[in-house]
Amino acid sequence: MQTINEPPRETSVIHETDVIVIGSGPGGLAAALGAARAGVRVALVERFGCFGGNITTVGVEGFAWYRHEQTVEAGGIGMEFEERAKAAGAAVPESQSLSYELDSEGFKLVADALVEEAGIHPMMHRQFVAPVMEGDTIKGVIVESKAGREAILGTVVIDATGDADVAERAGAPCVKTPVEEMQAASVMFHLAGADKQKFMEGVKADPQTYADWSSGEWQVETDGKEDEMFSPYLGKPFEKAIKNGIIPPHLNTIAGTWGAVHDTGEMTYMNLVHLAECDGTDPDSLTKFEIEGRKQAMLAIEALREYTPGCEGARLRNFGMTIGIRDTRKIDAVYNMTETDVREQGRFDDTIGIYPEFIDGYGILIIPTTGRYMQIPYRALIPKGVTNLLVAGRAIGGDKVAHAATRNMACCAVAGQGAGVAAALAVKQKVNAADVDIGLLQAELSQQGVRIR
Repeated sequence: MQTINEPPRETSVIHETDVIVIGSGPGGLAAALGAARAGVRVALVERFGCFGGNITTVGVEGFAWYRHEQTVEAGGIGMEFEERAKAAGAAVPESQSLSYELDSEGFKLVADALVEEAGIHPMMHRQFVAPVMEGDTIKGVIVESKAGREAILGTVVIDATGDADVAERAGAPCVKTPVEEMQAASVMFHLAGADKQKFMEGVKADPQTYADWSSGEWQVETDGKEDEMFSPYLGKPFEKAIKNGIIPPHLNTIAGTWGAVHDTGEMTYMNLVHLAECDGTDPDSLTKFEIEGRKQAMLAIEALREYTPGCEGARLRNFGMTIGIRDTRKIDAVYNMTETDVREQGRFDDTIGIYPEFIDGYGILIIPTTGRYMQIPYRALIPKGVTNLLVAGRAIGGDKVAHAATRNMACCAVAGQGAGVAAALAVKQKVNAADVDIGLLQAELSQQGVRIR
């Protein structure tokens, strides 16, 4: 490979703070809020022009679509996202659960308000490019933007990039799922022009269940109780479209769920496009699948118009701002969560919050309807080999099936709030982030409304 030599350069330090959070998805936003509410200075760095990550930039509005009567949850900032969205008129009842679907546009305003109220220093339109290191201790980050190359210094850094970008570049050991095994990426989209009454009549006439997910390209493992439960699943229109030549036969992965249908004719959170072997750490792969995903979305819309009651006049309203990635790198943490932990209600002395027995990925779907739950250990947020770096969101340590649970947005918020509070305590106690007093960490999380056991 041809290379060039870049000249040495001095980079201006534009901001100094206690805690730097890189990425503002459910994990990063919760981390920033948790740290700020624990009484330290926080900078929240985001590459796009809004906070919220998967909710706002990708358009994944089903934050807690697993919730049923017996579901046991952590509460905390994740629940606050939902409650604040409801209060702002930026949420509607979710179709398959006892949760509310967050409006991806309205939540941008909710996130802005949360950040401003907490006194967090907002730093949008900045892309993380490198850590600032002293030996094995992280001291800050380098970002690039329209203003050029800038440095931000802090005592503790929280990597909420989703892809462990900070950890990997800081030298922490990471594990990347082989591309051929990665969970599929998705291009989300929203529709306008649907006839709500006609669509819902069609759903009632032919209700789908989670058992219907095992069709076409996929076979989905459940534990049996899910098989008769209602799911907002769409598969038959695309099977017909393939049979009649509207969709090419090799695109038998077009299928999935609809989110909410509004009186205004909008259908939001259309999760129908699934793109195998998209590597979220490779910009060429991302480019290829952004384009391919939009093409497949338009084929899906054509099939819906032709074969789904109420969608005859449907048209594209918008795509998410960016492709949705489920699976890339994870840290090799001090403790890596296991399939047994998420299937068998793992319990830990260093728990920072609980999460219901919800597994969605790698061909497994378990819905939490029986009150079972696991705990999230603080050690799963601590990368090996780097001091004062914590990881929040879907890149925490764990095996494949553990990731199918912890990658979900509400769990990212649990881990994020734990990381934020731990970072604040490290600053206050003047200790390394890995050495915070677990009792004090759990006490502060409980004070912030988190159920930890």
